[in-house]
Amino acid sequence: MTFITDIQKSLLPTDNLDLRAPLTAQLRKRIGTFWLRQTALISLDGFGLFLGSKIPETLTNNPVYPWVKDESPSMLFAILGIHIGFIALQGLYAPGKNRGDYFKLIKTISLSYLLFFILNFLNESTSSLSGSTFVASWLLSISLTCIGRFAIDTTVKRFRKQGVITCPTYIISSTRDREKATKFLEKQKCYNLVGWGDANRISTSKANLDTILEEISQLNVAEVFICSWQSLKNRMFLYWQLRNAGVIVHILPIELDAVEQELDVKMLGGIPVLNLQPPTIAGIDFWVKRSFDICCAAFFVLLASPIYLLIALLIRLDSPGPIFFHQTRIGLHGRPFKVWKFRTMVTNAEQLIKELEATNEMKDGVLFKMKDDPRITALGKFLRRYSLDELPQLFNVVLGEMSLVGPRPLPVRDVEKFAKHHFIREEVLPGVTGLWQVSGRSNITDFEQVVGLDVSYMENWSLWLDLRILFQTVKVVFAKEGAY
Repeated sequence: MTFITDIQKSLLPTDNLDLRAPLTAQLRKRIGTFWLRQTALISLDGFGLFLGSKIPETLTNNPVYPWVKDESPSMLFAILGIHIGFIALQGLYAPGKNRGDYFKLIKTISLSYLLFFILNFLNESTSSLSGSTFVASWLLSISLTCIGRFAIDTTVKRFRKQGVITCPTYIISSTRDREKATKFLEKQKCYNLVGWGDANRISTSKANLDTILEEISQLNVAEVFICSWQSLKNRMFLYWQLRNAGVIVHILPIELDAVEQELDVKMLGGIPVLNLQPPTIAGIDFWVKRSFDICCAAFFVLLASPIYLLIALLIRLDSPGPIFFHQTRIGLHGRPFKVWKFRTMVTNAEQLIKELEATNEMKDGVLFKMKDDPRITALGKFLRRYSLDELPQLFNVVLGEMSLVGPRPLPVRDVEKFAKHHFIREEVLPGVTGLWQVSGRSNITDFEQVVGLDVSYMENWSLWLDLRILFQTVKVVFAKEGAY
């Protein structure tokens, strides 16, 4: 299933794609198999429970649920729904060993039958309830559901031995770990290993990473096992590309500090596996975010137009020079663009920065920050205190050069001092505000902390996180926390 609408194309040029915005929204690769098995299990359980009540009723001519008048089909479906709901709540439809936990299945069905026994007891029709019929229904329902599940498990295992119903799988590991990982997956009998990628090659260059990603795409891989996650230098690129292709990522083994987002944990062959599952459809939430950015930015510009005019007038009266200040910043994929702000400094601020480098308060010198910067005008201090100088950047948002939330775009001077791992910031649209701004703003004097916050935002990104940062930004601005 692939689609991209004309509206989506107009929101963001195809040659300026954000890391979170694949050209097509990919359906999770194994979702068809997942839902097929879920449907089969639910159908068999429902059929077994139905026969479990109907057979004793027919043989004894006594109702199992005497309070169901005239055997109403809707009530019978509701009863089956409650039984299946109990089973689902116990996780007996979830992937893995839970599906074959017959002891838990027996306990769950017994519990649901106990509930209906209590309902029968409290109902005025209790006198028509036959104890032997009810017990026979309970035992037969347990037997039929267990037999149905056993039949499915046996059939699936037999097909897998013949190489059918296996998942196309790809391994990324070091040469040293390749044989061990291959043997481990072969023991599971449910994976069809179709390829292997050298983790060391991925770390060497992004070109090698692109080659492996292309191979994974051509092989139509549904799941990827990574055995060297912590050592991969390009792991963020790898994860996002696989995520947006609808591929499930298994990290085995994994260091918990490598990925900070919420993970799905399951046991596989006695070894804990942490899964980074893509959403059912990847990429949709980005287009929602992009639409939200444009609508909110355009609406706020129209609503706050009197404020824009007032600030422009005050700047004109405060000091000589232009109203707006525009500076080349580095944006998505390292592309330069002009960022717009209300002018808060003297007109020759760019030339004076060289004279002030020795007073830079940032420890590593990547960014330039100075608390009592002599280049800032009197009005400029007020505008910066309440971040009003950033308001023109909403035009950058409307033009698709920035997002409301994201890593802050930095000047060329700062980017030229980047270490290799800093460039991950440039793989998403820069933002008017971000996690850095709501976590200390100018009080953070170590650029590594800034990068850490940006990476944390990227790894944990969601629409809900964006909204939280926007609300937190409003709070920080009015509290004047760390702004100068």
